[in-house]
Amino acid sequence: MSKIAAFILKLHGWTMDPVIPREADRSVMIAAPHTSNWDFYFMMLTFWALKVPVRFTIKDNWTKFPFGLITKPIGAIPIDRRPKQPGQPRKSYVESMIDIFKKYDRIAVAVTPEGTRGLRTEWKMGFYHTAVGAGVPITFGYLDFKHKKSGVGGVLHPTGNVAEDFKVINDFYRTIHPKFPELWSLDKRYDVE
Repeated sequence: MSKIAAFILKLHGWTMDPVIPREADRSVMIAAPHTSNWDFYFMMLTFWALKVPVRFTIKDNWTKFPFGLITKPIGAIPIDRRPKQPGQPRKSYVESMIDIFKKYDRIAVAVTPEGTRGLRTEWKMGFYHTAVGAGVPITFGYLDFKHKKSGVGGVLHPTGNVAEDFKVINDFYRTIHPKFPELWSLDKRYDVE
């Protein structure tokens, strides 16, 4: 699978940074920027080529027949996202994500913190709270469409100081070029150069 994914990326003219932080084997993996449907395709090829044990969460109904025939083999992990019914227990998204790390020793859970392919100037914080709650690092998966380069470019061990930690995240992604720049933003709450 690794060689096939690397070959497909090469056919598209992409190169990968072969240096992978050891933390990538057990982390919350930011997958950014996320401005097009092509992002998922190139990011998954990159992770497979680099042998990163990447998985991603998806609404549980997308892992049932017939969709599950496709989503499960490519790494989908189902999460119950139905609206909470009064008096019925249901874990939060973050609690469900933390549970994933209790089940797997070697896993990188890919998350798109923008939560949408549209412009979002404030990132969703679930990935950060998951990393803190699970006691795992955050790793920086990236796609640079300008240079057609992809990889895992950095590691953050969250300190709980959100502003300081996001400065590290923003500083890394500041130099990455998305497919559609007009749809991309760092988290402006913490974007201080």
